[in-house]
Amino acid sequence: MRNLLNLLYRGTGALAALFMIGVLIMVIAGIVTRELGIYVRGTDDYAGYCMAAAGFLALAYTFKHGEHIRVTLIIERLSGKPRQLLEWLTLAFGSAIACTLAFYSLRLVLNSHEFNDISQGVDATPLWIPQIGMAVGTVVLAIAFLDDLLLMTLGRPVARLAKHSQEPAHME
Repeated sequence: MRNLLNLLYRGTGALAALFMIGVLIMVIAGIVTRELGIYVRGTDDYAGYCMAAAGFLALAYTFKHGEHIRVTLIIERLSGKPRQLLEWLTLAFGSAIACTLAFYSLRLVLNSHEFNDISQGVDATPLWIPQIGMAVGTVVLAIAFLDDLLLMTLGRPVARLAKHSQEPAHME
């Protein structure tokens, strides 16, 4: 099961990277075609869709790498049981928020599909299509939070995709 979950987290991370390449391609296409006097509809909109998908799909991957910004002002001053309890409470609270976000993201996709919402841009894209990246990203983030919460509840070490270092770049 652990291998399957890690594959899921890495898979969404890889998809996020592909969508970042999509942003690059759309921006370059917009610049080059503008210089050539050719108008390609929707490059700005599609760059935005790719950026949103990349951001949401990367959430679980970065969480499981320990790269999300954490305010450790209180936690670092505690040890033993009080620290464990506070860590568990933060994971439980984060899980609740992630699950709520996932629920409403999925609901947004379904509503957009049901009501046939289309973008206001020149591309007239059905909005449920670019919203899928957000929904998938938030669902996988919720799974990652619940994964860590379950491990901590069972007294097992929280699973990370890479060893977490204490470098200042982590912004803790």
